[in-house]
Amino acid sequence: MKEHKHNHSGHAQSHAEHEMPMKTMAHEGHRPEGHHDHHAHMVADFKRRFWVSLVVTIPILALSPLVQSFVGLEEAISFKGDIYVLFVLSSFVFFYGGYPFLKGIFNELKKAQPGMMTLIAIAITTAYLYSSVVVFGLQGKVFFWELATLIDIMLLGHWIEMRSVMGASRALEELAKLMPSEAHKLLPDGNIVDVSLEELKPGDRVLVKPAEKIPADGVVVQGQTSVNEAMLTGESMPVAKKQGSRVIGGSINGEGSIVVEIEKTGRDSFLSQVIDLVRQAQESKSRTQDLANRAAL
Repeated sequence: MKEHKHNHSGHAQSHAEHEMPMKTMAHEGHRPEGHHDHHAHMVADFKRRFWVSLVVTIPILALSPLVQSFVGLEEAISFKGDIYVLFVLSSFVFFYGGYPFLKGIFNELKKAQPGMMTLIAIAITTAYLYSSVVVFGLQGKVFFWELATLIDIMLLGHWIEMRSVMGASRALEELAKLMPSEAHKLLPDGNIVDVSLEELKPGDRVLVKPAEKIPADGVVVQGQTSVNEAMLTGESMPVAKKQGSRVIGGSINGEGSIVVEIEKTGRDSFLSQVIDLVRQAQESKSRTQDLANRAAL
């Protein structure tokens, strides 16, 4: 990189934390509560910071001595005081684009859990402070273009990651929303009473009318119908059900009324287990990321 000698007439999370945006779904009355507004704001923030920083990075690259010499346009692009323009543009990218990482290092150190944010913050801060001192007196080289491109890449990576996490979390919420809010419980005297799902227990019998959602996993004890299980199993065609057939909570009843004897509720249900598996996969990724963070440091 081109050496710069100073003279006054011339040059110059977890997110880190990702909070899972939904609470555990269970039949015991817990409905999914997503934090989509918060996560959508974070995704939009990373996206905005990336694009703005990327635009400002273009003149930073054009004014960087190493880039100028590499493309052979050093004389054409250089002008008196260009190093100070480079300093101002790089300062903007450092403070604006690098803000999430500068904020993240304090959060990680406060928890005594240094990770990727700490590593990035140290790298960009070191490059910025050293290059700034070079601009205003120290003999050496500036690293502004490396600083800007590193911030751009890290912002892009975090933007993509946050968008993926939010998409997966939204999918979990959509799964949880498959469950109805109430069920038609059959009493021993033959009467029917509407109850909430948390009141259901194995052995209870419920009436499922045409086009209604099946409230819990169970077995058909009366009637016959076809059930749409596409959202749960991927089966595109309705599945015929008759006495003795098993049904899955959250699937949609077809044209006939059926009586279902409940077998599984809450965490034992098929839908809850699917949600738990997806959540465990996300947490496993987080543990792998934590290991990578420790290795990086």
